[in-house]
Amino acid sequence: MDIGSGYLDNLISELERLPGIGSKSAQRMALHIIGLPMERVVKLADSMLNAKENIHYCHECFNLTDGEVCTICKNMERDHKTIMVVENVRDLSAYEKTGKYKGVYHVLHGAISPMLGIGPNDIKLKELIERLKGDVDEVIIATNSSLEGETTAMYISKLIKPTGIKVTRIASGVPVGGDLEYIDEVTLLRALDGRIEL
Repeated sequence: MDIGSGYLDNLISELERLPGIGSKSAQRMALHIIGLPMERVVKLADSMLNAKENIHYCHECFNLTDGEVCTICKNMERDHKTIMVVENVRDLSAYEKTGKYKGVYHVLHGAISPMLGIGPNDIKLKELIERLKGDVDEVIIATNSSLEGETTAMYISKLIKPTGIKVTRIASGVPVGGDLEYIDEVTLLRALDGRIEL
Protein backbone atom coordinates (compact mmCIF):
# COMPACT_ATOMS: atom_id res chain seq x y z
CA MET A 1 0.00 0.00 0.00
CA ASP A 2 1.76 3.14 -1.18
CA ILE A 3 0.79 6.25 0.77
CA GLY A 4 3.70 8.34 -0.41
CA SER A 5 6.06 7.80 2.52
CA GLY A 6 8.41 4.83 2.71
CA TYR A 7 8.48 5.08 6.51
CA LEU A 8 4.70 4.98 6.78
CA ASP A 9 4.45 2.16 4.25
CA ASN A 10 7.01 0.16 6.26
CA LEU A 11 5.04 0.74 9.47
CA ILE A 12 1.82 -0.40 7.78
CA SER A 13 3.58 -3.49 6.40
CA GLU A 14 4.88 -4.46 9.84
CA LEU A 15 1.47 -3.95 11.46
CA GLU A 16 -0.16 -6.10 8.76
CA ARG A 17 2.03 -8.99 9.87
CA LEU A 18 0.31 -9.06 13.26
CA PRO A 19 -2.41 -11.72 13.66
CA GLY A 20 -5.92 -10.48 12.95
CA ILE A 21 -4.73 -7.21 11.40
CA GLY A 22 -5.73 -6.57 7.81
CA SER A 23 -4.49 -3.80 5.54
CA LYS A 24 -7.21 -1.30 6.54
CA SER A 25 -6.67 -1.89 10.26
CA ALA A 26 -2.90 -1.63 9.80
CA GLN A 27 -3.29 1.66 7.94
CA ARG A 28 -5.64 3.03 10.62
CA MET A 29 -3.24 2.01 13.40
CA ALA A 30 -0.21 3.43 11.58
CA LEU A 31 -1.92 6.77 11.00
CA HIS A 32 -2.98 6.84 14.66
CA ILE A 33 0.59 6.17 15.80
CA ILE A 34 1.92 8.93 13.54
CA GLY A 35 -0.62 11.34 15.07
CA LEU A 36 0.44 10.57 18.66
CA PRO A 37 2.78 12.84 20.63
CA MET A 38 6.39 11.62 20.49
CA GLU A 39 6.46 10.64 24.19
CA ARG A 40 3.48 8.28 23.69
CA VAL A 41 5.15 6.66 20.68
CA VAL A 42 8.38 6.18 22.66
CA LYS A 43 6.39 4.72 25.57
CA LEU A 44 4.61 2.29 23.19
CA ALA A 45 7.89 1.24 21.56
CA ASP A 46 9.60 0.85 24.96
CA SER A 47 6.75 -1.28 26.32
CA MET A 48 7.03 -3.62 23.31
CA LEU A 49 10.81 -3.90 23.68
CA ASN A 50 10.61 -4.42 27.45
CA ALA A 51 7.95 -7.11 27.04
CA LYS A 52 10.00 -8.93 24.40
CA GLU A 53 13.21 -8.74 26.45
CA ASN A 54 11.75 -9.66 29.85
CA ILE A 55 8.86 -12.07 29.33
CA HIS A 56 9.60 -15.79 29.17
CA TYR A 57 7.98 -19.11 30.10
CA CYS A 58 7.17 -20.01 33.70
CA HIS A 59 9.46 -22.86 34.80
CA GLU A 60 6.49 -24.83 36.12
CA CYS A 61 3.49 -24.35 33.82
CA PHE A 62 4.94 -22.55 30.75
CA ASN A 63 2.62 -19.57 31.11
CA LEU A 64 4.20 -16.23 30.25
CA THR A 65 5.87 -14.41 33.12
CA ASP A 66 8.65 -11.96 33.94
CA GLY A 67 9.76 -13.99 36.98
CA GLU A 68 10.98 -17.54 37.57
CA VAL A 69 7.41 -18.75 38.05
CA CYS A 70 4.12 -17.07 37.17
CA THR A 71 1.72 -15.55 39.69
CA ILE A 72 -0.69 -18.48 39.31
CA CYS A 73 1.96 -21.06 40.22
CA LYS A 74 3.20 -18.85 43.09
CA ASN A 75 -0.28 -18.57 44.58
CA MET A 76 -0.47 -21.11 47.41
CA GLU A 77 -4.22 -20.59 47.73
CA ARG A 78 -4.70 -22.37 44.41
CA ASP A 79 -5.18 -26.13 44.20
CA HIS A 80 -1.79 -27.37 43.00
CA LYS A 81 -3.10 -30.96 42.89
CA THR A 82 -5.38 -30.10 39.95
CA ILE A 83 -3.73 -29.22 36.63
CA MET A 84 -5.67 -27.94 33.63
CA VAL A 85 -3.86 -28.62 30.35
CA VAL A 86 -4.42 -25.93 27.69
CA GLU A 87 -3.00 -25.43 24.21
CA ASN A 88 -1.87 -21.82 24.58
CA VAL A 89 -1.74 -18.79 26.85
CA ARG A 90 -4.91 -17.34 25.28
CA ASP A 91 -6.84 -20.41 26.47
CA LEU A 92 -5.40 -20.01 29.97
CA SER A 93 -6.43 -16.36 29.94
CA ALA A 94 -9.98 -17.27 28.91
CA TYR A 95 -10.35 -19.61 31.89
CA GLU A 96 -8.81 -17.09 34.25
CA LYS A 97 -11.37 -14.49 33.17
CA THR A 98 -14.15 -16.73 34.47
CA GLY A 99 -12.70 -16.47 37.97
CA LYS A 100 -14.06 -19.96 38.74
CA TYR A 101 -11.12 -22.29 38.20
CA LYS A 102 -8.91 -22.50 41.29
CA GLY A 103 -6.33 -25.06 40.18
CA VAL A 104 -3.12 -24.51 38.21
CA TYR A 105 -2.34 -24.90 34.51
CA HIS A 106 0.03 -26.49 32.07
CA VAL A 107 0.44 -24.71 28.72
CA LEU A 108 1.37 -27.05 25.85
CA HIS A 109 2.17 -24.28 23.33
CA GLY A 110 0.51 -26.21 20.52
CA ALA A 111 -1.31 -29.42 19.71
CA ILE A 112 -0.31 -32.66 18.02
CA SER A 113 -0.86 -32.35 14.27
CA PRO A 114 0.73 -35.01 12.04
CA MET A 115 -0.49 -33.09 8.97
CA LEU A 116 1.60 -30.07 10.03
CA GLY A 117 4.50 -32.19 11.24
CA ILE A 118 3.87 -31.39 14.92
CA GLY A 119 4.45 -34.40 17.13
CA PRO A 120 4.39 -35.00 20.91
CA ASN A 121 8.02 -33.88 21.22
CA ASP A 122 7.21 -30.49 19.66
CA ILE A 123 4.91 -29.38 22.50
CA LYS A 124 5.39 -29.29 26.28
CA LEU A 125 4.30 -32.91 26.96
CA LYS A 126 7.53 -34.19 28.53
CA GLU A 127 7.32 -31.30 30.98
CA LEU A 128 3.73 -32.21 31.86
CA ILE A 129 4.67 -35.84 32.56
CA GLU A 130 7.54 -34.60 34.74
CA ARG A 131 5.10 -32.45 36.76
CA LEU A 132 2.88 -35.47 37.35
CA LYS A 133 5.63 -37.10 39.42
CA GLY A 134 4.62 -34.67 42.16
CA ASP A 135 1.42 -34.70 44.22
CA VAL A 136 -1.31 -34.46 41.55
CA ASP A 137 -4.89 -35.74 41.92
CA GLU A 138 -6.48 -34.68 38.63
CA VAL A 139 -5.52 -33.53 35.14
CA ILE A 140 -8.23 -31.63 33.26
CA ILE A 141 -7.64 -31.72 29.53
CA ALA A 142 -8.92 -28.46 28.04
CA THR A 143 -7.59 -28.65 24.51
CA ASN A 144 -9.73 -27.34 21.66
CA SER A 145 -12.45 -29.44 20.03
CA SER A 146 -10.54 -29.48 16.74
CA LEU A 147 -9.03 -32.64 15.26
CA GLU A 148 -5.63 -31.58 16.63
CA GLY A 149 -7.06 -30.83 20.07
CA GLU A 150 -8.86 -34.19 20.20
CA THR A 151 -5.73 -36.04 19.07
CA THR A 152 -3.72 -34.30 21.77
CA ALA A 153 -6.36 -35.03 24.43
CA MET A 154 -6.41 -38.75 23.57
CA TYR A 155 -2.62 -38.93 23.57
CA ILE A 156 -2.36 -37.23 26.97
CA SER A 157 -5.09 -39.44 28.40
CA LYS A 158 -3.28 -42.61 27.28
CA LEU A 159 -0.04 -41.35 28.85
CA ILE A 160 -1.60 -40.42 32.20
CA LYS A 161 -4.17 -43.17 32.86
CA PRO A 162 -1.58 -45.83 33.81
CA THR A 163 -0.30 -43.52 36.59
CA GLY A 164 -3.65 -43.68 38.44
CA ILE A 165 -4.14 -39.91 38.25
CA LYS A 166 -7.72 -38.94 37.42
CA VAL A 167 -7.99 -37.63 33.84
CA THR A 168 -11.02 -35.57 32.79
CA ARG A 169 -11.97 -33.71 29.62
CA ILE A 170 -13.86 -30.43 29.53
CA ALA A 171 -17.42 -30.75 28.27
CA SER A 172 -18.33 -29.43 24.88
CA GLY A 173 -21.66 -28.97 23.22
CA VAL A 174 -24.17 -26.48 21.95
CA PRO A 175 -23.15 -22.86 22.64
CA VAL A 176 -25.58 -20.55 24.40
CA GLY A 177 -27.73 -18.88 21.77
CA GLY A 178 -26.77 -21.43 19.11
CA ASP A 179 -29.38 -22.78 16.69
CA LEU A 180 -29.36 -26.58 16.57
CA GLU A 181 -29.77 -26.66 12.80
CA TYR A 182 -26.35 -24.99 12.37
CA ILE A 183 -24.46 -27.18 14.86
CA ASP A 184 -22.28 -30.01 13.51
CA GLU A 185 -23.04 -33.66 14.31
CA VAL A 186 -20.04 -34.23 16.62
CA THR A 187 -20.98 -31.24 18.76
CA LEU A 188 -24.61 -32.38 18.92
CA LEU A 189 -23.57 -35.88 20.00
CA ARG A 190 -21.26 -34.44 22.67
CA ALA A 191 -24.07 -32.23 23.93
CA LEU A 192 -26.33 -35.27 24.14
CA ASP A 193 -23.71 -37.41 25.89
CA GLY A 194 -22.87 -34.63 28.35
CA ARG A 195 -26.49 -33.90 29.29
CA ILE A 196 -27.33 -33.22 32.94
CA GLU A 197 -30.47 -33.75 34.99
CA LEU A 198 -32.64 -30.69 35.58
